[in-house]
Parts: sequence; C-alpha cells; structure tokens
Amino acid sequence: MSAQIPRSERKPLYVKVVTQPALHGCWSVNISETGIGLIATPRRPSEGPHENEPVEMSFSLPDTGAHVRVHGVVRWRHDTGGGAGTVTALGVSFGAFEAADGVKLARYLSTSHLQVVAAYASEEESRAVRQALDGVATPHFAANEEDAHVLLSRGDMAALLVCGQDEAQALSLVESLGAQRAEVDPSGAGPPSDLASRIVYCAPAAPERLVALFNSGRIYRALGAFPEAEALRESVLQAGREHGFRTEQWRMALELERNLLRERALAQAPVGAPGRNAEDVGFRSPAMQRVMEMVRLVAPHRVAVLLQGETGTGKEVLARILHRLSGRGDLPLVIQDCGALTETLLESELFGHVKGAFTGAVSDHPGLFVLANGGTIFLDEIENTTPNLQAKLLRVLETGDVRPVGGTQVRHVDVRVVAASNRDLGEEVRAGRFRADLFYRLNSFTIDIPPLRERPEDIPELSRAFVEQFNRTLKRSATGVAPDADEVLHGYAWPGNVRELRNVMERAVLLSRPGEMLTRRLLPPALINSAVPRADPTGDGSLRARLHQVERELIREALERHGGVLRRAAVALGMDPVTLGRRARRHGLWKPED
Repeated sequence: MSAQIPRSERKPLYVKVVTQPALHGCWSVNISETGIGLIATPRRPSEGPHENEPVEMSFSLPDTGAHVRVHGVVRWRHDTGGGAGTVTALGVSFGAFEAADGVKLARYLSTSHLQVVAAYASEEESRAVRQALDGVATPHFAANEEDAHVLLSRGDMAALLVCGQDEAQALSLVESLGAQRAEVDPSGAGPPSDLASRIVYCAPAAPERLVALFNSGRIYRALGAFPEAEALRESVLQAGREHGFRTEQWRMALELERNLLRERALAQAPVGAPGRNAEDVGFRSPAMQRVMEMVRLVAPHRVAVLLQGETGTGKEVLARILHRLSGRGDLPLVIQDCGALTETLLESELFGHVKGAFTGAVSDHPGLFVLANGGTIFLDEIENTTPNLQAKLLRVLETGDVRPVGGTQVRHVDVRVVAASNRDLGEEVRAGRFRADLFYRLNSFTIDIPPLRERPEDIPELSRAFVEQFNRTLKRSATGVAPDADEVLHGYAWPGNVRELRNVMERAVLLSRPGEMLTRRLLPPALINSAVPRADPTGDGSLRARLHQVERELIREALERHGGVLRRAAVALGMDPVTLGRRARRHGLWKPED
C-alpha cells in the first residue's frame, strides 16, 4: 500500500449542495480535498456567488451520511444560455472547514469505492455481482424501477447494471432513464451527470434492439444474461474511468472558455489598488504586529512552530495563517485537540490503526498524519498528551515515519507540525509533566500570543470585524459599535480573550434591531458590571490615577520586551522581582501561576 495519498485527484460526486449566497438547483460535479466543482440552474443571472467571492457550502457525503460544512472562494464561474435555460458552473477552492469536517471529507475520498446499482438481479445474479466486483465497487441492489431511481438520485453511482430475465422490465428502465436525460438536458451540452451512457445491460433483448440502444448512446455495454465475472468487472471499471474522464473534460472546457473571457476583460480593465491582507485585520497593537511579523518570517520554512498563549487568544487562527502562508495552502490542514481524547483514542486518531488492532477496528484507518501528508497538522493543547504518546510524536517529527496501531508497515509523511499550548511548556518540563526532548524539538520557533487585556488597541478592530461577520451569517444589519459600548469593551479584563469577545459580539448582533448601532444595552450585564473605566492620562484625572497608568505601561512594555520573563523585566527596570510581580499582578499583567 502506498504511503502517499494523492491530493489532486478529483472524484465524481453528484449531491445536492446548499450555498450561501444561495444558488438555485446547485449540485456538485466533482470533488477533491482542495475544492469542488458545482453546476446550478439559477433563477436569474446575478444569483449566487461570483468570482473571488466567499461562499459557504453544506452537503452530505453519499453512503456515509456524514454532513460537511465548508467555507470557500469562487475561483471561476461560467454561465451559459439565458433566461430560464441558464446553466452556471463554478470552481470553488476550499478554505476553512467546520470542526472536523475536513477530516471527514479526506477519509471519504481515501476510502471510497465506485458505487454501482444492480437492478432486478435475482439471488443468484446478486451473488455473482458481489463476487465479480469484490474490491472494485460496492453494489446496491434495486428490486424495482422506483428503487433504482432512488438509488441513482443519490448522485454517486458510477454505473447501472440492468439484470434479470424480464426483457420488457429491463428495457423500460433503460427507456425511462433516456427520457429523463432528454427532459433535464435537451441540448446535450450539460455535464455528464446522467447514467444513460454508463448502463451495462445484462438482461435478454433482441440483438437489433441492443444495437439501436448502443448507437443512440442509451447503453454503455451489452454483456447478455449472466455475463462472465471478468467481463462485468472490466465493464464497470471502464464505465467509471470514462465517466470521470468526461466529467473532467467538460470541466476543463468550461474553465478554458472562462479563462479566455477573463483575459480579455483584464486586458481592458484598469489596475486597481491592492487590498488589505485578511490576516492583518484585527491586529493593530504593537504586540500582535510583532507576532504577525514572526508568523510571516517562519511560515515559508519547514520548522515546527509552538504557539503559546491563554485559552481563546487565537492560536488556531494563527495556525491557519501559518498554513496559508507556508506554500502548502492548497494542501490539507488537519486540526486535532489533544485534550479531547484518551491516550488510546488519540494515538489511533493521529497515527491510524489496522483492521483488528483492537475491538471496534473493523477497517484500516490511515490516521491524521497520513491524511495531512504534504500539508500541516495543528496539535492544540499538546500539553495534555501522555509521555508515551509524546515519544511517538517526537519520532514523527524527527523522521517523518508513522506506524499505525497494530501495524508493522511504516509510512513516510511530509507534514508541517504546528503545536499549541495554553501553559508554559518550559515549566511543564521542569515539573516533569512534559518530555524535554519533545519540548526542545517543538521549541525551535516559539510564538507567545499576548492576552487581549494586554493589547486593548485590537479591541475596536476585532469587534467591528465580528460585527461584519455576524451581520452576514445571522442576516442582521448592525451599523457598528457605539461609544458607550466601546468604553465597556475597553474596560473589561477579557479572561476568555478573543473567543469571549467574539461570543459577546455575536450575542449583541443577534439582539440588535435592523440598522441599529450596538450600544451598551446589548452587552451582557455581567460584562458591564465587571468593566473598569479607562484612566485618561491626558485628561484632568488625579495624579495618583495618572501615575498608575504610567506605571502599568512601563511594566507592560518591559514584560513584552523580555518575552514575559519577570526576572529579566525586573533587572531592566531596576526592581526586585518580587515587587515587580506584586505590581504586575495588581495591574492585571501577571497571574500567580505564571
């Protein structure tokens, strides 16, 4: 078995896709781990997302029932026809998946087989079909025409085997599919999403009738009743390959035409000003600007990165930015919370397992490192791993070799590792709770993310970005953040950091009236009661208040300059470390456990 899992391979997939912005009659044509091809019949030409616009998609994976939600960007769009006959094709590249939906899709693509419908098969024929297609395709059996249409409507069937000894019944199904094809696409110019050209006819019929059906494109092969296993197997494989080729050929033709049109438009269009990078939005404080500089510096290099910061500071966001800037952005980003599973389950999830390795292991599972091959794996809360698992992680980091649970075969992977911890891993090593060798391997490039309370300059930009986000997702029209609400947001300590701010803004947008500015009344009462008014060093405040503000800024700057090391900051300020620690705690810049 190959250690490499192909990343660019597209597979046919015909399922209903729900998009936002909404696009009527939208179905998938093909899919890979990095993108999806869509075909739709919009009610009006302007409907749905256009080139370079974001789009949210949700769809179910056939045969598994798994639901996938993903955010993407439209890379190209092509509209043909006009009015009621408009057909729209889109190529969408995947961005962020919801939760573990990216892993669901990767597993589906790596383990899925050809799906085949066998209609009217007798018990003997069913056994023969299963034996002939063993290891090649998964057969689904339909006892009548209605069952066959239901199975075909799933959209993922590569071929239809028409079996049985009732000639009239078999030909009726073939004719009904041909009529359905003409009704859906009378021009024949649409995508090859029907099954008429992939029918393998295994029932009796007059030779002249079979020739007519073949010449008119109604059937793909005519094998006769009870065909040889090898002939049946090869016909299904060829039908699947030809179907995939025709899908890809049609997609490439559309994309080529679209590119020619785009080149003509670009030749006549004025050059616009470059837009602001998305990763810069919300990071306006000097502390986070330095963090972003470090992220951009390390992103192109294949070194392990350790992100340290309190819960909710945005470590996963930074991991996504690292992945996007790494040159691996079109390859998988796999995310695993190491604190969510027991050691045994986490080991199986990360490294995979072979069939029979333990109770419940009914099939081989490749593991997240193999699924992330070529891309990035983000291990959140890595401090929660056990010493035994840490040793295995160290081996993967040093050699790239992964061995599944219960297996003997070693697979080599090329994976960029980004780890995160909400504790100081150096302290965890000194306390004996984390392996020193793994820490030093991860510690080759550490980025410390400051909590939100230490970078209040980011609050206005973040809060407004969240307002825009939730206006879109919640269908609201909030017009911004009022000064009284902004004052409360600045005066709050934010123990939950950016995640807590996000939740607060989501609640406020949800409670807002159309066109309303978010005011103090829309904020949670607990937040309002806990907020402390800001001291204004330029106003007429007392000398005590102004000295308090100056002292806080001096301590904050010293701690940032020295990477949060209290003793070094104390030396720079000419203070006793104990005194500095006491004053830093008073200002909310230090916690006893730090």
